[in-house]
Amino acid sequence: MSGNVLNPDELEVAPGFKQERLQGWVPELASDDDLRQALEKAFDYRGDVRITRKDGSVIEGYVYDRKAGTTLANSLVRVLPSNGSPRLSIPYSEIAALAFSDRDPAAGKSWEAWVRKYWQKKAAGEAAAIEAESLD
Repeated sequence: MSGNVLNPDELEVAPGFKQERLQGWVPELASDDDLRQALEKAFDYRGDVRITRKDGSVIEGYVYDRKAGTTLANSLVRVLPSNGSPRLSIPYSEIAALAFSDRDPAAGKSWEAWVRKYWQKKAAGEAAAIEAESLD
């Protein structure tokens, strides 16, 4: 190696991530791009989202997947309804409005807190599993 010493802290500089507070947000969906951006945020949101379809029907639930296509008609969002109904796939083209719930159930929680609870359950002899349920 030459006389240049590489500093790993300088090599791995990335901009920080600011956590958005989306609780209670009702995005204005003036354009296709506005809808796409709002649905990306809905996918990252850990609370429920209320989706109003263009036919007036309303679905409230957790957005667990999305597939962005070239048009709104071939893009869809997948929702786990909070009322226990079967999972739904909703084309972006059917969405008239979105509203984020006032409560983010994971706010203030972290991976470290989850791991701590997991090991406390294991130590107490309780059932504790790390396997997630299937999304399909």
